[in-house]
Amino acid sequence: MSKVSVTGSKRVIDDVIEAAYDHHSLHVTDYDDRYEGFEPGTSLEGAEDVNERLVTVRSLESILDVTADDADGPGKLGDDALTAELEEVRERVNELNDRRDGLRAEIRDRQEEIDRMEPFADLGIELDLLSGYDSLEVVVGEAKPEAIEEALGAADGVDAFEVFSGGNVVAAFAAPADGAEEGVLQDALVGVDVAFLEVPDADASPADYVAELEGEKADLEEELEAVDAELEEVKSEAAGFLLRAEEQLTIEAQKKQAPLSFATTENAFIAEGWIPTATVADFEAAVAAAVDDHAEVEELERASFTPDGDHHTEAVADGGRTGGASAAATTDSATGAGSADDDAEREAATDGGHATHGSDDPPVVQENGSAAGPFELLVQGFGRPKYTEFDPTLLVFLTFPLMFGFMIGDVGYGVLYAAIGAFLYSRYDGTFRELGAVALWAGGFTILFGIYFGIDVFGYHAYQLLPGDVHWPVDGKGLSPADIDWALSFLVASVLFGLAHLNVGHVLSFVSNYQQHDLKHALYEGGSWLLILNGAWIWIFSQHLPGPKPDFLFESFSILTFGAVSFGGFPVAVGYAAIVAIALGVVLLAIGEPPELAEVLSPIVNVISYARIMAVLLAKGGMALAVNLLAFGAYIGDGGAGSFHFIFSADYLEYVRSHPEDYELVFSGMTTAFDPASIGAVGVLALVGGIVVAIVGHVVVLALGVTSAGIQAVRLEYVEFFGNFYEGGGDAYTPFGYDRQYTSEE
Repeated sequence: MSKVSVTGSKRVIDDVIEAAYDHHSLHVTDYDDRYEGFEPGTSLEGAEDVNERLVTVRSLESILDVTADDADGPGKLGDDALTAELEEVRERVNELNDRRDGLRAEIRDRQEEIDRMEPFADLGIELDLLSGYDSLEVVVGEAKPEAIEEALGAADGVDAFEVFSGGNVVAAFAAPADGAEEGVLQDALVGVDVAFLEVPDADASPADYVAELEGEKADLEEELEAVDAELEEVKSEAAGFLLRAEEQLTIEAQKKQAPLSFATTENAFIAEGWIPTATVADFEAAVAAAVDDHAEVEELERASFTPDGDHHTEAVADGGRTGGASAAATTDSATGAGSADDDAEREAATDGGHATHGSDDPPVVQENGSAAGPFELLVQGFGRPKYTEFDPTLLVFLTFPLMFGFMIGDVGYGVLYAAIGAFLYSRYDGTFRELGAVALWAGGFTILFGIYFGIDVFGYHAYQLLPGDVHWPVDGKGLSPADIDWALSFLVASVLFGLAHLNVGHVLSFVSNYQQHDLKHALYEGGSWLLILNGAWIWIFSQHLPGPKPDFLFESFSILTFGAVSFGGFPVAVGYAAIVAIALGVVLLAIGEPPELAEVLSPIVNVISYARIMAVLLAKGGMALAVNLLAFGAYIGDGGAGSFHFIFSADYLEYVRSHPEDYELVFSGMTTAFDPASIGAVGVLALVGGIVVAIVGHVVVLALGVTSAGIQAVRLEYVEFFGNFYEGGGDAYTPFGYDRQYTSEE
């Protein structure tokens, strides 16, 4: 990437913007107002009008619910045609939309009136009989008639009363006693749970009035359907135009707002940004073709990677080519508005021989191929890599699905994860498509590890269904008494994976520091941690001071390799060498980064953190086992020292119970109450309940697999792994320009 400046007179700023926009390669950096004599530019004339029309177009698209699927192919759209057709469409749509809003409001009013009148229709009393009395008080409300009658019977201020009810609506008529104050009826009902209703003012009976309102509402709804149909017709006619208009106006708005990122004086401007080095000459030619010598393109810096991954930035402009700010001063002087002393302005506005306003870090383009590309989403969740950093996307691609698949390790769940991923990948674009690809990879590895764990299908070892007496090398996940050694072995495997993962991170840190600084910094920053990390764990796996070290640390190698590798620990001499390596690492750390001595134990702690891989494996396997136990029941063979086996049927349950010397019943299960030989209501209910428990339970385990295995894998990537070498915070390469979809320039 090269940093360039485009300097010229404001008289040609429109043409320069057009040329840069059409070239679609310049990543413009914003001017940060730090140079004396320069200020941020302002939008070009007409920007406000363009933005207003763009808002109008987007409002019309929202009203008509226009989407990309409504496009009718690209086409040219002139300014005059855009203005005329936009006004025509706006008038039609606004008129129809106003009518639609008015009809909706009227329908809503009718419905509210119906809701208000229906209780009186249920009551069955004419409205004129519910008001207008001199000697009677009347209330209408929703309440229990018995409660109303009881309250009025106990009221001192009421001589006589009558209560009528219909549905849950009550009308109470009361004759006040002599001398009673007005409102005695409502006062008598203070302690009653009643919702008072206001008597509507209508001439017709409540039932007739409701029927009349229903008829009016139906007519309005019919009219609304006609308006909706007319709007749909307008949409079919205008959708393509609106999409083209939005794109055309978006392009125009971007061009007119471009000077907001420029540095300007009264008569000159400077635009700076990054551009692929290979296109600099072509970009310069494009600007020259547009404005001749009224603007100058100058390459200021060149940032690139060498074949070994080293990043460096070289200044291209020398002392005689002072860059954009000086050129702007010269341009100002030539137009009669320059500083009285160009040298003073040049000194104030340049930095190291050229102007470098904005961020000096080149933007980043991540290109990781079709397989690893979707995993950029996970990397960007932490932060896009800086131009000077190693892009860890490929490493995340190699490790995230591996960790996820190991933690779930089930063919059934893996197939479902892959199916969800395939759905997202095929039906959506953008982020959801990338998530679908990640889910496909995660599901694939979940299937592979499910096969490794005994063809585990929703917690059931399907290898048992294979013909013949098949012995599967890995019989479970360490959940049953027979395979407890596997659980401990998976703990060691998780730790070894963490050790390898962190070594890669520290090696990348070492290489990065060596390339950007020197060997001394690399040893202090990366080498020290490599020595401490590997020294500590080599000592742990050595025979030096073997007492506190559990036997499974060494025996697991033989279990994991099916007896192919026998490891009794590194010799004592290697243990002493490891201690020396730790001491050397601590010394280097103390010399180079003394504050980090407080974290000297982090290499041990961070590796142990990877034990969460084994923990999630057992937790998810245990949850699937619990679901199957509830639904189908299970026993442990070999007199309680073997593996879990599911029961499934009432006959087999009875067989297990009759052989207590061979089998230990863990749980009888729900479906085992179903006996096909004597079908009963209880048995059928148990069968249905067991199936529901199995389905719902496994759906819950499937969902929790994402939140546990997924989150834990991401955490190990972000915290333990990225923390060693990666910061993130880079900017995406967004070249000034637009990829047209709905419009053409021809």
